[in-house]
Amino acid sequence: MKIGIDIMGGDFAPEATIFGAILASNELPKNIHLVLIGDKDQIVAGIKKHEADPKNFEIVHTTDIVGMGEHPTKVFSQKPNSSMAVGFRLLKEGKIDGFASNGNTGAMLVGSMFSIKVVPGVIRPCITVILPKENGGVGLLLDVGTNADCKPDVLYQFGVLGSLYAEHVYGIKNPKVALLNIGEEPEKGNLVAQAAHSLMKDSKDFNFIGNVEGRDIFNDFADVIVCDGFTGNVVLKEAEAFYTMIKKRGLSDPYFDRFNYENYGGTPVLGVNSTVMIGHGISNEIAVKNMILLTKGVVEAKLADKIKDVFQ
Repeated sequence: MKIGIDIMGGDFAPEATIFGAILASNELPKNIHLVLIGDKDQIVAGIKKHEADPKNFEIVHTTDIVGMGEHPTKVFSQKPNSSMAVGFRLLKEGKIDGFASNGNTGAMLVGSMFSIKVVPGVIRPCITVILPKENGGVGLLLDVGTNADCKPDVLYQFGVLGSLYAEHVYGIKNPKVALLNIGEEPEKGNLVAQAAHSLMKDSKDFNFIGNVEGRDIFNDFADVIVCDGFTGNVVLKEAEAFYTMIKKRGLSDPYFDRFNYENYGGTPVLGVNSTVMIGHGISNEIAVKNMILLTKGVVEAKLADKIKDVFQ
């Protein structure tokens, strides 16, 4: 297996991405090879700085860098030799099995949709976030930012995608899928939520258990919680804010420590034809390491193939 890493992507690149790749390589089996994509001189210097051997990595030299604020749709035409564009090209050509980046999220989504393309039958790809549960387990929330507005059939498909991810990557058998709403009753919520509930209630594609309210997001009521990207992003940012406030106040709690994004590394883009992993722009070396390890897990689970099987 070969995993490509966008070394130049992220607020703390290339230092954090190089160090994170080194940390990941120390934990990966010998049959997993890391392909570092970016400026070769900086990569080699960074590896040696951490007293590692550049020969342990495959390095693909690129000259351009995609900035965090650049327009996503212009990146691939204006910077074809950027680390991100080259990473997608290698993925499309089958020269790597997965591609991970902490760079421009919008550009990563554009690359996913127009380079390796969407699985036929999937209306909208989406991204997820891990929800730490009180009982020690984890759940998933999707979408968390890709699709601000969603029609009922899109929300239904999120239930399918989230269920497959939860089962095959996190080992949750017959995941409980719920729809985020302002009440548990089927008639609650806006027109989209009501219509989505009507579609999901008789689903044979996943284990739908009904509506879930915001107060139940972190308990064991559901394993997969579906919502539009606008709502999901608000929930995600609010959880991040609470974690930041707890740390600022000098408090430490084993449960709330699990809200640290570093523990999870990133999220796959669900619904595209290969494994694309998007990390947080502010990722440090620990987050980069965990993003790479999660990429390995998603590739090994053959998640993209399982999604294709369901939708085709």
